[in-house]
Amino acid sequence: MQKTILSLIPTEEPMRARFEALSARFSLAVRFRTPDTARPEDYADASVILGTPPLPALRGAKKLEYLHLSMAGSNSYVAPGVLPAGARLTNSTGAFGHAISEHMIGMLFELYKKLALYRDNQREGLWRDEGPVRSVEGASCLVVGLGDIGSAFARRAHALGVRVSGVRRTSLDRPPYIERMIPFERLGEEIGAFDIVALSLPETPDTVRLFDAAMLGRMKDGAVLLNVGRGSAVDSDALAAALLSGKLSGCGLDVTEPEPLPPEHPLWRIPSAVITPHVSGFFHLRETYENIVALAYDNLEAYLTGAPLKNEVDFSTGYRKAKEGK
Repeated sequence: MQKTILSLIPTEEPMRARFEALSARFSLAVRFRTPDTARPEDYADASVILGTPPLPALRGAKKLEYLHLSMAGSNSYVAPGVLPAGARLTNSTGAFGHAISEHMIGMLFELYKKLALYRDNQREGLWRDEGPVRSVEGASCLVVGLGDIGSAFARRAHALGVRVSGVRRTSLDRPPYIERMIPFERLGEEIGAFDIVALSLPETPDTVRLFDAAMLGRMKDGAVLLNVGRGSAVDSDALAAALLSGKLSGCGLDVTEPEPLPPEHPLWRIPSAVITPHVSGFFHLRETYENIVALAYDNLEAYLTGAPLKNEVDFSTGYRKAKEGK
């Protein structure tokens, strides 16, 4: 019986033609759908899925041999029983660094220069001076999670004169744009020295509620927190309390817990909180879309030819396998 590839990634010509030609080389069928238009029979027939399928839909994907995710996070898909036994999993780590790191820089300037306050004033027609601002030059920043996104942000922050240190789960090799590398286990001891703390963490048992009231309390008075990884890394209620008390001077969030953030949550109404609805990556920047499509194509070809896969996920950790590097 002919095997089927199910693509849930929006594909355009000539990208679609490349996928069709590759499938034809191996006498495979290819179906182009979206997560909203894919039918139960599409999942039931699929040997390979490209994209981000809803978890409930995978219950019917009994023939699935390989899933390539169009996002970087893999935690939901490594849980026991989500994928058939023996299925392989890769993600799109490496596709998002440019877009998300620029989003982080934008949020940082918005907070340091009080641009959010002036935007609020503009809506009210208020010509009002909001007082002193800060410069990022010379500020100290701790990047927690030095994968693709964290490293891209660290390079850009360093270029602006920020003194950047990093926390990484495994290797402590120090890139040239990093002043110091700090072991994950010493995060709580070291965090109080930094003006800016930037999170780009995946969701794992070690990162859920890592930034609870206690960790937030160890941060430097007046520090800024940025989070673009997973909302579960930060206790939203504790963060709201830290902002309202003045312990922290601001936060920039592209992810929250829960997500979407409920309309009644106090974070929405705190002037020093900058919140965007998990849009820093996705397909909003054309380059990100092209990166995702190219990675999906390369990994599909590698899978069909038996070559090594990029970003293969270790089901025991939720991270990329060690051979993939960081």
